[in-house]
Amino acid sequence: MARKFLIDTDTASDDAVALIMALLAPDVDVVAITTVAGNVNVEQAARNALYTVELCGTPTPVYQGSVKPLQRPLQDATWFHGRDGLGDQGYPPPKLHSTHGDAVDAIVDIIESHPGVTLVTLGPLTNIAKALLRNLGMADNVGRCVVMGGAPCCVGNVTPAAEYNIWTDPEAARIVLRSHLPVELIGWQLCRGEAVLNDRDIADVLRLNTDLARFAIGCNSHARRAYKEQTGEDGISLPDPVAMSVALDPSIGTSWSRHHVDVETESELTRGMTVVDRLNVAANHRNREVWSHFAGRPPRTRVCWRIDVARWKSALFTALAARRGTAA
Repeated sequence: MARKFLIDTDTASDDAVALIMALLAPDVDVVAITTVAGNVNVEQAARNALYTVELCGTPTPVYQGSVKPLQRPLQDATWFHGRDGLGDQGYPPPKLHSTHGDAVDAIVDIIESHPGVTLVTLGPLTNIAKALLRNLGMADNVGRCVVMGGAPCCVGNVTPAAEYNIWTDPEAARIVLRSHLPVELIGWQLCRGEAVLNDRDIADVLRLNTDLARFAIGCNSHARRAYKEQTGEDGISLPDPVAMSVALDPSIGTSWSRHHVDVETESELTRGMTVVDRLNVAANHRNREVWSHFAGRPPRTRVCWRIDVARWKSALFTALAARRGTAA
C-alpha cells in the first residue's frame, strides 16, 4: 500500500523539485499539497505547485493557505528565487486550478482521515501552526513530520542565527516544535558543501534529456546565482529536495539525535534561531525556568546532522529521469 504524504510548501524553485520527487515516487500517494506565503505570495505558490503537478501528470489537489505569518508581515525571498519563484523563465500559467477550500481546514481533515500520514513541510510553518491551534490532537495522527527548516548549531542563511523558513514565522515554528508532532528537523546546512549540485552533476541531470530534468535546472538558475552571492559556493543548492529525499528514505539521514528544540521569537538579533538542547541540559537549575514548557517531557525532535550525499543525489536523478508530463 502506498505511503500517504501531505506536503505544505511556499513553492519556489527548490520546492518544485521536491514536489517532483514525491509526486513521482512509485510507493507514495501525495494526498494533497497545501501552500503558504513565504518565498512568494500564497497565490504564486499555488500557481507554481499547480504547474509542477501538471508537469508530473498527477491528479493532486492544491489548496491555498495563509497569506502572511501569524504575527508579522511577509518578507518574501523573490530576490533569491526570482519574481515568480521559478527563476523568471517565462513558464506559462498552469491550466489547473486550486481546489476550493482553505489549506488549514484541508490539513486538519486530511490528517484526521489518514492516520499515520507523513507530513512534509517545505516553507514557513504558518499553516501547520494554525492547524494545531485548531486541533491540537491532530499531532497524534501524524506518523512522521519532516520539516525543512532551521540551522541547528550552525550559521543561518537569512541572518547569522536563522534559516529563512523559521525566521519568516518564528511564532509558528515555536508552536510546531513545542507540539507533539514527531518532527524530523532537516536543517539548511545539509544542502551545502558536497550536497550542492556541481557542474558535473548539472550536466548529468541535463543528459537525462527529460522535461523534468530541464525544468529542475532551468527554474533554479536564478537561485544558483543568488546562492553564490550569499555563500560564495557555486552550484545549485536544493534544501527542499534534500529534505524530501529523507522523507522518502529516512536512511539517507546518516546521523540523528533527539533533543528539545525551541525557537527564539523576541530578539531581533537571534529571531528564528532554532535552539537545540544538544547536551540535554534544559532541566538543570540554570535553564529550568526558560525551558519550563518541556519540563517532564522526553525530547521529541529528531535532528538530522548528516546525510549520505551520494544517495541523495541518486534519488534526485532517479526522479528527474521520469518521462512523465508535458514540455516545460
